[in-house]
Amino acid sequence: MSSAFLEIVELPDGKIVLRRAEEESPLVTLTFSSEARGFLKARYIDIAKEMFHAGLLAAGHLAEEEAVSEVDEDDPAGHTLH
Repeated sequence: MSSAFLEIVELPDGKIVLRRAEEESPLVTLTFSSEARGFLKARYIDIAKEMFHAGLLAAGHLAEEEAVSEVDEDDPAGHTLH
């Protein structure tokens, strides 16, 4: 069974990845250009965390919408949920 915990790790090559705890393969990889890193300075990790957080929230909303759509498709009366 896979771990439910996620971690953000900066790899030796400078890429920042989101992965399941105790697994090596990334779920998402983020790379900042040298120009962006120069602008953000040490805050690039904080920005990466916020970007991953926003992505996870968006994915959760999409999953909720999909679950609601599946319920609506099973509605024999054809009701639309708003």
